[in-house]
Parts: sequence; structure tokens; C-alpha cells
Amino acid sequence: MKLTLALCALLAGGAAFAAEDDGFKSLFNGKDLKGWDGNPKFWRADGGVIVGQTTKENPTQGNTFIVWKDGELADFELKLEFKIEGGNSGIQYRSFGLSKTDPWRIGGYQADFESGDTYSGICYGEGFRGILSGRGEKSTLTVDDKGKLVRKTEKFGESAEIGKAVKKGDWNEYRIVAKGFEFTHYINGVKTTELIDNDEKTRRAKGVLALQLHAGPPMKVQFRNLRLKELK
Repeated sequence: MKLTLALCALLAGGAAFAAEDDGFKSLFNGKDLKGWDGNPKFWRADGGVIVGQTTKENPTQGNTFIVWKDGELADFELKLEFKIEGGNSGIQYRSFGLSKTDPWRIGGYQADFESGDTYSGICYGEGFRGILSGRGEKSTLTVDDKGKLVRKTEKFGESAEIGKAVKKGDWNEYRIVAKGFEFTHYINGVKTTELIDNDEKTRRAKGVLALQLHAGPPMKVQFRNLRLKELK
């Protein structure tokens, strides 16, 4: 009996350890922006949070990004929490530089979110083909015989209904899964969009991770608990 109890305790402890060691690593130390590169006019670390902010006195002339500098991502699962006050933002992945003179101008796949009602959860191509998959849509991208991008969509849900999962002005969890050329977004556990990118000429197998601060009226965006699992 004692041996059985000891074995059960050992197995339980091992299961708890496995649950903690789930393969995710933290991307932000909570204290400073070590490992990240963004324009210090707009980005800072504050109280365990990455903050991007523009004001009337300190606007950005174009969309600007803070870039994770510890490598490029291929297949992965990313979890983070965001909160936004005004404007639009997003999470760039498998992305790339858009400017030779501005290291903080990034393009590529974007998990979009905003303070409004329309775009949170979609997959947007920043400098990269525009809206790729809307909310409540499973989209497949191909190229026709003339080289024109074709987007085929299947609805799996209503955009307005899915949008109810987003807590305005509060913290939300974003989860992004990229496997091969299939990309799926979730907000607060609710699937928001799915993209299959068969545009072989343009699609990207790997690239940088970055966070967006949008040009326009003053806004503030915050990120915390950024955790990454790279998939083999």
C-alpha cells in the first residue's frame, strides 16, 4: 500500500511538472525591453507591460512596430494578452522589413485587433495583400492563370457574434497558431479566423514577430504575458 501511494504521488508530481513545462517560453521579462527593438519615442516597459502610445503632441507619421529580436518564427503557437484604448493595432508574424531607412516599419501576416467592432481577430496582410481572412471566415488564397490573387471563403460563424468575445477597454487573450501555411486566430478562446495560404509566390514560411502601433489619432496599446511555443 505504501509503495502504491508513493508511486501515485510520484506520478501526480510528474504530471504537475509536465503541466508547468508545457513548451512555452516567455518573450518579455516584465522589466525592460531587452530582446525587443522599437522607437523609444513610442514604446516602453511599464509595470510588467509593453506599452505603445501616441499623443497629439507625439504622433507617428506611419504605422510603427516593436520587433522581437531573438530570431525568426516558422511554425509556432503564440499566446499573449492585449488591451487597447483607441485606434487599431496587431501582432505581426512571419513578417519582414518594409523600409531600408526605417527599421520599425514591418509588413506581413497580422493578427489584427482594434478599439472598434469590425477587425479584431481577422488576418490582415500589412503591406502584404490587404485583408487575407475576415472574422468568421475560413479563407483559402490561390493565384489564377493571370497571376491574380483569388480568395475563396467559407463562413464558420457570424462576425458580430464572434466579436462579442472581445472585451472592450479590458485585457483579452490572443492565441495564434501557425502550422505550414495554415494560420488560425483565437481571442479569449473563440476562433476568429482561419487562413490557408496557397499563394506560393508571395506566402512566407518564416519571418519576424512584431507588435503594432497604428498611425492616426492618439492611441495606447498594451501587451503582457507573451508566451511562445515553437512547433517542430
